[in-house]
Parts: sequence; C-alpha cells; structure tokens
Amino acid sequence: MKIVVVGDALLDVDLDGVATRLSPDAPVPVIDVLTVKARAGGAALVARMLANDGHHVSLVTALGQDDPGRRLLHELSGITVVAGPSGAPTPVKTRLRAGGHPVARFDEGCQERSVPEMTPEMLHALKGAEALVVADYGRGLTSNPSLRALIGRLAPNIPVIWDPHPAGTDPVPGVSVVTPNQSEACSFAAAVSSGKPAPTARTGTGEIAGTLLRHWRSRAVLITQGEQGAMLVRESSPAPVHLPAPMTAVADACGAGDKLASSLAVHLLAGEDVELSCRQAVREAASFLAAGGVAALASAPPPLPLPVEGTEALACVRRVRENGGTVVATGGCFDLLHAGHARTLAAARRLGDCLIVCLNSDASARRIKGATRPIMGQQDRSELLLSLESVDAVIVFDEDTPERCLERLRPDIWVKGGDHDATQLPETPLVESWGGRCVSVPYHPARSTTRLAAALERVG
Repeated sequence: MKIVVVGDALLDVDLDGVATRLSPDAPVPVIDVLTVKARAGGAALVARMLANDGHHVSLVTALGQDDPGRRLLHELSGITVVAGPSGAPTPVKTRLRAGGHPVARFDEGCQERSVPEMTPEMLHALKGAEALVVADYGRGLTSNPSLRALIGRLAPNIPVIWDPHPAGTDPVPGVSVVTPNQSEACSFAAAVSSGKPAPTARTGTGEIAGTLLRHWRSRAVLITQGEQGAMLVRESSPAPVHLPAPMTAVADACGAGDKLASSLAVHLLAGEDVELSCRQAVREAASFLAAGGVAALASAPPPLPLPVEGTEALACVRRVRENGGTVVATGGCFDLLHAGHARTLAAARRLGDCLIVCLNSDASARRIKGATRPIMGQQDRSELLLSLESVDAVIVFDEDTPERCLERLRPDIWVKGGDHDATQLPETPLVESWGGRCVSVPYHPARSTTRLAAALERVG
C-alpha cells in the first residue's frame, strides 16, 4: 500500500552537547557540542518515519539546488523523492540542545518565497497514492492551485491527513483529518472569529475544534494537547471526544506532530475508523517521544545485504568505474525469457560498458503479477539472463521495487522498455539524485511473456 507525503521539506541539524559553565563574556551557558547530526525535517521527516516503519512511501516536495538540498536527499536515501525546483534556498533549522534539553534554534533560508510550481511529475506521483499526508510547513507549496485541486479530487476516495501551519493555507475541504496542535488551533480559531481570543480550557478546545471543523469543512479535526492527549471532533458526530495520552517524560517534543500524522495515515489506510485511528496515533506519538523522539530517530535504514550474485554485480560496477566506464542497469521479472527481452537487454547493453539486471524474486513477482506467476523460478531466470552475452551480472531483489538495489549500484543509466515513459518512472528521482539518467529503449509489443504462456497452454 502506497502512502504519499506532500509538503515542505526542511533540513534539520541537531547540535547536542553539555553545559557545565557560564561564558565569561555574558551570563549565558557555554555548550560543548559533542555530536552534530543532520536529518530530514518537515514533510521529509514524515516520509522518513513511514519508511523506517517499513511502509512504501513517496515524498513530493520542492527543493533548492544547493548543498542543504543535496544533504537532505542523502538523508532520504531509500525513499522515492519527486521534487520540483523551489526557486529558493533549502530551509535549514539548527537545534541546539544541552543534556537533551532544547536551548536555542537557528533558522536559515526560511524567509518568505513565491509559491513553488507543481511539475507534471509531482502531480502524477500523487495520483498513485492510496493515502496522503499533507505536511504544511508554511513554505508555500500547499498554496499551489494545481495541488489543491488534485487533493480535492482525491479526498473523497482516499484518507487525506492535513497537518496545518499558521503561515500556511487552509486545508482543502473534504480531507479526512486536520491535526493542529493547541497553540495553532487557538490562532486559527482567533482568525476565524474576527480576532476574538479563543479559550484554551478543555471545553474550549472542543468548541475550537468544532469552529475549525465548520470553517475548514473537513471530516474531522484532531487538536493535540501535549501530555493532555488530544481533542477530536467529527463531522458525523460533532460532540467532542477527549483522547488521553499515556504519561510520558518528554524533554523535547519535536516531531510528535509528524509522528501523529504518519500514524493516522497508516491506521486509516488499514480501514480503521477515525476515532480508533486517532486514539492509536496519539498513543504512538507518545511512545515515539518516550523512546527519545527525533534525537533517537534513525536516518536511512542500513541497506539490506545483497544476495550472493550481488557481490559479483558490485565487483563488476567497481571494475567498470575504475576504468572510467558507464554502468547501465535495468530491471524486471523476465519470466519466460523471449526475443523481446533479448532485444531490450541488447539495446540497454549498447548504452554503456556493463549491464546489471535487477531481477524480481519469486515472492516479489508473485505480489506484482499474481498467484500464478512467475512460471519459472528465480534461479532459472537468473541463469538464463546470465547466459546472454549482453548481461554482465544479475541481482535478485525481494522488494516490490528496485530502489534498494539501485541505491547500492548507483548506475549511470537506468533502462526500461519503451512501453514506459522514462520521465514518469518512480525510480527517476532516485537515479537523478546521484547524477544518473533514465532512458527508454524500443519495445516489441508482439513479444511478451503473457502471449508466450498462452501459446504454451494451447499446445499443452
């Protein structure tokens, strides 16, 4: 099941240290920095959380063409990123902590900017979503009319969770749940109420949630209240429901809202009702903080070990690169190898100095093609491919998509048959992130595994 995160991506930098003395220049603590860690922030943090939990996730965002943008892409290793140009520096938020407690935050590149464009590739990526998380961090992407119109068309059919920002835009009507925190909700409600102060007591929070529900025309509003839990109001049942949070000792609540939004997407996509999903998400956000929050969040997960034949593939890549050559890779199930396959592989091999085939395992092919496939096992398919003069090495992968293999190989060229648009491939942003390119080679429609299997069935 595919979850798409769309919104403003940031680079977060954590400076962690200890404070044991005061500065002689001013009555301020001197912090001895012990560790410096960059990590994904904003919408990118939501995507990182989902990927770390094993979910199939894509991130749609706008990025600056600068060093922070490249560092952010590195932190998103293993995640499909579809990014358009932001026309502005990549925002960097640096948090200074002493003994695990926040001391200060320094923001760079966070000035106002024009609304980023939505490229056709970005819009296409959203259309494949089975659940959508909108992470608005006030950088303008959610103001884009094309994006808003598309989300409006998706909202009746898939779960859409909208995490709003005071400097952002109103959620699109009809989204599943909007998730402001208490402070944000009070600001939104005050603006809706012509500037009148909004109450903050529990009963007042329910009233605020109802006001925002009507104003945003969403199906539910969930106002998070820190250690007090959250307040839920639904379109179908306007009576406020208080959702308690487990008691948790929290030094830094950074990332709690992102965890809540990502958890909501997972539970709603699994078919749970809104109230149960919200209860689960509140508990999981608390557990996330209890486990250390963003300070303990892993970066890109370590790559899976390659199968035995992957060792030869990496050795092949290394030899070609040492000689200044071009590495080409392609992928697929290659079930019942036929002339169309052979022609495509030969065309791919002519583009460079070696060709690595990323081959779907039996389990992967079965999930993609159905219970009756593959007809030939992965060992036989691999041996047949290696018997071709055009193929230098084969890697068998068990995921539904080859991103993990590609991340290890980092080919200069990724090739698909001409029935695929190279600009629309889900692998394109990943390959382009290290300077590679995706190309299509001629497709031979009269030759296919399906046709060959049907012919074999006819002759018994």
